[in-house]
Amino acid sequence: MFTTFTWAIANLERETVDGYVFTAHYTVNASNEVYNAGAYGSMGLERPEGEMIPFSELTPEIVVGWVKEKLTEEKVAEIEAALQAQLDEQQAPTKASGVPW
Repeated sequence: MFTTFTWAIANLERETVDGYVFTAHYTVNASNEVYNAGAYGSMGLERPEGEMIPFSELTPEIVVGWVKEKLTEEKVAEIEAALQAQLDEQQAPTKASGVPW
């Protein structure tokens, strides 16, 4: 089955004076045709040098780009691999609970 990873922004924390976003709360959802898994994280962001994008002009794509850039490609791959492992476990469980009677 093919897995789709969807990165999204759940919330932003900003300074009201100038709109500087100092924290991004993000989600990552992994889904195939049958199973789903998800993760949530928060990340502090440094004040950008030069001009800032006005808060009203930010898009999910822009902020997800910031998050992924700060995480690095390696960490993004680790997060997605962990979610894929959860999907794999759902599809073919390696552990179970219960009693035999």
